[in-house]
Amino acid sequence: MRKLIGLTWLLFAVAAYSQQPSPGLLVAIDDIVAAGKVVPVDGITSAGQPNKAALKVFADSGYVAIVDMRGLDEDRGMEDEKGVVEKLGLEYVAFPIVSEEELTFDRAKELDELLQTYDGPVLLHCGSGNRVGALLALRRSVNGANDAEALQYGKEGGMTRLQPIVEKRLAEK
Repeated sequence: MRKLIGLTWLLFAVAAYSQQPSPGLLVAIDDIVAAGKVVPVDGITSAGQPNKAALKVFADSGYVAIVDMRGLDEDRGMEDEKGVVEKLGLEYVAFPIVSEEELTFDRAKELDELLQTYDGPVLLHCGSGNRVGALLALRRSVNGANDAEALQYGKEGGMTRLQPIVEKRLAEK
């Protein structure tokens, strides 16, 4: 009977663990809402546009700030993201990246300096994670990574169609 109880407990633990979001730089909003928890990687998380439920999960998971890389005129699916974020006790930072020309080492340095001001985890988001990943790749390069490492980190952060732009910037340095 003890073995049966132990095996049942083990199966329950494995099932519960599998419901937890796997730690990764880029998270799917629906996954973290379903799990009710998110785990940062090196103090940050990348995502597409969060909804109100996701913002609550970030707040409940100990995040201290939301950095929004969407342009001011982009639809966020909610009336006042800044207000929602601040009502949850988080800092809201507008850090718009609205064109490929803004994917620069200077902007990556600005992001790096901003992130260093926080003592807790930070969500970086745009519409899909693509801009976030691209800027994170440049930030990784600024901090000494070789091009391959920077590109890999950018992909882990959500970079997709902006990869050729990042490769061009890396080749220009």
